[in-house]
Amino acid sequence: MFDAQGTAAVASFSINTTVRTEMLDITSHVQTIVRRSGLNGGLCCVHVPHTTAGITINENADPAVQRDILGSLNRAIPFDDGYEHQEGNSAAHIKATLVGASAVVPVSDARLALGTWQGIYFCEFDGPRSRRVLVTVR
Repeated sequence: MFDAQGTAAVASFSINTTVRTEMLDITSHVQTIVRRSGLNGGLCCVHVPHTTAGITINENADPAVQRDILGSLNRAIPFDDGYEHQEGNSAAHIKATLVGASAVVPVSDARLALGTWQGIYFCEFDGPRSRRVLVTVR
């Protein structure tokens, strides 16, 4: 799990999405990697190596927030809007660009230093698919 210099923990996990667009709370998966890394302080980078998915940090207390985010993105960037990209998933590429592919969270006392209501979300914009999430703790 540590790199050659023993300074960074690098891990990954898979996610299977079930619908076209969804937000999945991956905070506990990431926290497990942070804890297993043995590092007490530093930074945790969560990244998706996909062009139609993203990572974001947002409220994890009320699931209506995720529904509102996805609904707003779907209204602003409709699935069928005369896009030129022939695969038919241009809306997913645009949404992924707006959300971003990574998030960085401070680590303190071997825990993610998230706010009270914050969670880390994997955002699917072209599902259902099998995806991979990369986590580096340094």
